[in-house]
Amino acid sequence: MISVIALFIKSTISQGIPLLFGSTGEIVTEKSGNLNLGIPGIMYVGGISGIVGAYLYEHSTSAPSAFLLILIPLLSCLIGSALMALIYAFLTATLRANQNVTGLALTTFGVGVGNFFGGSLLSFFNEKGSISTLETAKCFKAYLPFADKLGVFGDTFLSFGFLTYLAIVIAVIASWYLNHTRPGLNLRAVGENPATADAAGINVIRHKYVSTILGGMIAGLGGLYFVMDYTGGSWTNDGFGDRGWLAIAIVIFALWKPISAIWSSFIFGGLYTIAIQMPGLSSSSKELIWMLPYVVTIAVLVATSLRKKRENQPPASLGLSYFREDR
Repeated sequence: MISVIALFIKSTISQGIPLLFGSTGEIVTEKSGNLNLGIPGIMYVGGISGIVGAYLYEHSTSAPSAFLLILIPLLSCLIGSALMALIYAFLTATLRANQNVTGLALTTFGVGVGNFFGGSLLSFFNEKGSISTLETAKCFKAYLPFADKLGVFGDTFLSFGFLTYLAIVIAVIASWYLNHTRPGLNLRAVGENPATADAAGINVIRHKYVSTILGGMIAGLGGLYFVMDYTGGSWTNDGFGDRGWLAIAIVIFALWKPISAIWSSFIFGGLYTIAIQMPGLSSSSKELIWMLPYVVTIAVLVATSLRKKRENQPPASLGLSYFREDR
C-alpha cells in the first residue's frame, strides 16, 4: 500500500512541475496587467528550443560535456521563450493590440513552430523516427546520490532532476519578490492602476516588458522539463496536450499567488495521474476526470467574484491596454 501511495505522489509531482512553471510565469506576467494566453505556445517553443539545442550539440561531438548538455538546452529554452514573450509584449504594450487575440495567436504560432521543427529537424539530419536526446535527458534527470539510501522518502521526494526543485524555488522567489520588494510593489501597482503608477514616476511600459519576458522564460522552463524530464529527451508533436491551458487555469485557482500555485499544481497533477494510471477507467471516465480542473477553476472564479475580496481578485487592469494620453 505504501509503495502504491509513494508511486502516486511521485507521478503527481512529475505531472505538476510543468504546470507550476507555466502558472508561476503567467502570474508574474499578469501582475503587470498583461493577460498572456500565449503561455501554451511559449511552453511549446521553450520545449522545442531546448531539445533542438541539445540535439544539435549531441550530434556535433562524440564526447559531450555534461555541463554543456545542461547549459545549451537551458539557454536555448530561455532564449526561445523570451523571444515569444517579446513578440507578445511588443504587440500589446507598444502597439496596444488586443491581449486576448494576441495571446491566442501566439499559442497557435508556438504550437506550429514546435511541430514544424519537431518534424523537420530529422529531415535535416536524414534520420527517421523521432527526435531523441538521451544523453541530455540523463543529465537533466540526474538526482541526489544519497536519495537511494533514504528508502521510500528518498525515492518519492528526492529522486527528481534539478528542474523539479527549481520550479518550487522560483515560485517562492516570485512570491517574495511580488510581496516584499520595491520593484515587486511597483509591478503590482502597474497591474492595478497603470495611470496612477505612471503619475508616480513608474515606467509602465518597461515593467510590462520585463514581467512579460521574465514570465515567458519561466513558463518556457515547463516545456523544457516536459521534454527532458518527463518524456526522457524525446519530442512528439502535440505531445504537451492541454498542460499550457491548465497552467493558466491554475493562476485563477491559486488566486494569483505563486505560493498557492505550488500546491494547486500538484492537485491538478494528481488529477492527471488518476486519469492516466487508474486501472479500469473507460475513456469517457478519463475525460470527466481531465475536465475536473476546469470545473473547479470555474467554481473558484465564481466564489471569489461573489465574495469580492480585493486580495483574491485579479489585477484591476488585467487585459487592458494602457493609453498614456488618456491619463
